[in-house]
Amino acid sequence: MLALGGSAAPKRPPGFIATYVWQSDDPKHGGFSGIEISADGLDFTVISDRAGWTKGRITRDAQGNVTAMHAAPVAPLRDVNDAQLTGQRADTEGMARGPNGQTYISFEGHAFARIMIFDDLTGPGRDLPRPPEFATLRNNGGLEALAIDADGALYTLPESPRGGGPLPLYRYADGRWSQTLHLPRTKGFDPVGADFGPDGRFYLLERGFHGLFGFSSRVRSFALNSDGFHDARIEMQSPAGTYDNLEALAAWRDAKGDIRLTMMSDDNFFWPQRTEVVEYRVIP
Repeated sequence: MLALGGSAAPKRPPGFIATYVWQSDDPKHGGFSGIEISADGLDFTVISDRAGWTKGRITRDAQGNVTAMHAAPVAPLRDVNDAQLTGQRADTEGMARGPNGQTYISFEGHAFARIMIFDDLTGPGRDLPRPPEFATLRNNGGLEALAIDADGALYTLPESPRGGGPLPLYRYADGRWSQTLHLPRTKGFDPVGADFGPDGRFYLLERGFHGLFGFSSRVRSFALNSDGFHDARIEMQSPAGTYDNLEALAAWRDAKGDIRLTMMSDDNFFWPQRTEVVEYRVIP
């Protein structure tokens, strides 16, 4: 954690459940920027922003709070030629699991901004068609958030698009990209993670960076119909220094029937930071 705040614990926003710091002896553990959670909240898959991935099991107490996480060593993602992804081609950021079990992963940057599809993360992946607009994205503000709806359509958006105005959403369905959807953009927050919840709403994790005071986080949700996104709601918003660098988001329904937001931080492989799991309950 980069924050320099005082000794008083920060006030948690409404809906807060618990936090858990995930530690491991694996030297490749860290940098986690995408997460998928099983329907029962116990199995998980994560990717790091260095083209690594792992899956594991969550232990929860009687209240459903995380008490332990166990995972296999982080393994490399591979390209269509079964070669390990490296260098600028390896900046993996978002992840989405399709209805057919395939996994999609987004890449930041501009020269290599793209989406890859994996039938199995243990095997090679392949690039989806790449629209020319991806080449215009900022080098450190490209495709962070990635989500997939119940029909298998992909949605992605850049962390820091050029110019002002609303956030452009790129949609991939039936083998084609389109860019007709937008989300309202507010100063101080950039999109870093996304998921469609079991209620069909689009959940967007956003981050603010405040230097030595650390990170702030926000989750907004939107309904989506043929006219686009509407009914915007703020599901949680935390002041700077409350949590670490939350980048990964999964929305699922717990045993009580509540929609739960599981978020994970990217520690940037930097010793003052940590891999923090933060969970909130969506308040109806």
